[in-house]
Amino acid sequence: MSENQDFIDFVQDSKASYVLSNVAEVVERILTFVPTKSLLRIASVCRLWRNCARRVLRTQQQLSWVSACGPSPTEVHALCSVLAEEVENVFLLPKTVLAMVDCEAFNGQAYCYRQNKAKKSRHSPDSVEELTMLFPKGCDIMGIATPGIILTPSGSCSSPPQEYQEGEAGFAIMFPNTEGVHIKPFHFCKKTISPTALKEAGLVDNPELRVIMLFVYEAYKSGGAHFLNQILGPLGKSKALIAGGIVESVFTPPRHCCSQGSYGVVGLALSGPKVQGASVLLDQDISTPKAAEATIRRLKAAKIPEKNTLGFMFACVGRGQNYYNNQANVEADAFHKVFPSTPLFGLFGNGEIGCDRIIKDDYTLCDTETDSLQHEYTTVMTLVHLG
Repeated sequence: MSENQDFIDFVQDSKASYVLSNVAEVVERILTFVPTKSLLRIASVCRLWRNCARRVLRTQQQLSWVSACGPSPTEVHALCSVLAEEVENVFLLPKTVLAMVDCEAFNGQAYCYRQNKAKKSRHSPDSVEELTMLFPKGCDIMGIATPGIILTPSGSCSSPPQEYQEGEAGFAIMFPNTEGVHIKPFHFCKKTISPTALKEAGLVDNPELRVIMLFVYEAYKSGGAHFLNQILGPLGKSKALIAGGIVESVFTPPRHCCSQGSYGVVGLALSGPKVQGASVLLDQDISTPKAAEATIRRLKAAKIPEKNTLGFMFACVGRGQNYYNNQANVEADAFHKVFPSTPLFGLFGNGEIGCDRIIKDDYTLCDTETDSLQHEYTTVMTLVHLG
């Protein structure tokens, strides 16, 4: 805040005061170089700056993300520590945030301290509250903990993605409010799942629906398999691209409808004319780098634009380095070779959801021989374009 005040004092005392107080074109051009959080503060200076800031905000529709890896020097997860700094520098107003962290460090399943080897969790109400406080009010935040993480380092779309089957890692993708793209979060448990609830969430009888990303948690509990079928049965009849996986837990949004430890599903329904998607399934027979690259290359047939496109990789914990004869990062490297300018994110989970499918404009191409959306020892590789 002191930096902004220094800037305001400088404007008031300089010869540039008249220009910056009266010439909207100059002010607007300058504000395009200001990160969004600072832009919101600057908007309170005067009416001209407020109007210019609003116009700049409407143009900031580029996807952004923050990634973190390695042990955190603080009591919170590494992603929370990095986010607190990096969110000050993003050039968009987040409408929806998808965050994923490794469950070992976050849930305290592997992190030890001192000599007694006691397990210490990075997951606490304070951590979740800190994460929520970083984003604007009304921003939908979906937080998922899973056995492993795939991420692209912060800073550049062309940075090589990395697979983290062990160690502390996480990412947060920030989606702006984009014209022609509607992102609606959903959450169901055994108490709230119903045909009516699915319809209200826009998952059935929705001609604008293009992509569904869903993450099932605590699915190993008694009744979890039946619950998963309740979800995938209706969704399997839609023409939307469906991709996701079975994860360890969900730490946000808060679950008021069911008790801690109960199974459920969270996800994002992406609708609108500007949404496109494509996915391929790397099945159990794909066990060499050459075969993985050849399968991923089939995504090229979708001809999805590179700008505002994300790659998602939902892989089984049984794949990765051990599956490829101790070769690390095989599938992430194969994706980067085929799509060098598309960032890749995802997870290693306890089951995969998806199939071969292309969603473009008003038509859908799918593998009619795929009789199930549930898989084991596979990887679902997905492209999602958001206008």
